[in-house]
Amino acid sequence: MRAFVGLPLLLFALIAAVEAACLVRRGVRYDWKAYWASFGDAAGRALTGLLIHGGIVGVLLFAIWEFRLTTIAMDQPWHWLALFLGQEFCYYGMHRADHRVRWFWLNHSVHHSAEQYNLSTAYRLGWTGKLTGAAVFFGPLVWLGFPVPYVVGALALNLLYQYWLHTELVPRLPRPIEFVFNTPAHHRVHHASNPEYLDCNYGGVLIVFDRLFDTCREERPGVPIRYGLVDPVRSYNPVKIAFHAWVKLLRDLRRARGLRQVGMTLFGPPGYVPGGTDDGRPKG
Repeated sequence: MRAFVGLPLLLFALIAAVEAACLVRRGVRYDWKAYWASFGDAAGRALTGLLIHGGIVGVLLFAIWEFRLTTIAMDQPWHWLALFLGQEFCYYGMHRADHRVRWFWLNHSVHHSAEQYNLSTAYRLGWTGKLTGAAVFFGPLVWLGFPVPYVVGALALNLLYQYWLHTELVPRLPRPIEFVFNTPAHHRVHHASNPEYLDCNYGGVLIVFDRLFDTCREERPGVPIRYGLVDPVRSYNPVKIAFHAWVKLLRDLRRARGLRQVGMTLFGPPGYVPGGTDDGRPKG
């Protein structure tokens, strides 16, 4: 989970700046304020990481390890293949929950807050991920016997792969690649806030689980992608970006009446409004 801090962050920020220069040369208006907002988000996440360390996810994963069915030695090729496929399946489940369960969306919405789609978006990941604990979705892998460091390392490599997905410079790739792997074309649709594109393309390295569970969508002709949140943040302040969804949550909790509304406000779809409608769509 530390793939986007320290020296790696500086390297990724430099690559993002090179991408920005290429876009500017093509006549694209590049949002440098958003670039620095993403950098501020990453720096803040690194600081909170030092303060919180493993968070609730680390505690839970190591607790699950004590009740594992077996211990997988990771000394056979099939062990690594099983870890890769298992990690991809768990990542799909986590990422889908990030969009469909408000508690997880609180942090993940930060990643979708940028209104331009470029490499700096890749490391805009929010400050409260260790609090919301979405990575607990990888607990089944630990329970099956995959050591915690290997599971966490597989997730870090998954996130590292996804860095290059956050660009408009890479066109649609040949059909066989697009059919199996998550690509910039798939991920651009995932980051769209258009109603036609919400809640799709959750894969990490692969897109096969989206195809299996019918959540894979492609960009439609005549429907250009609009990036950002359904309800935009309209701020370059990293603190506001990090906590905007939490502020809205507290506002809705004050409005909630009864345990059901409180539970739905916390763990229902992000579009749930106490006493209002439940359209299941992210509010941002």
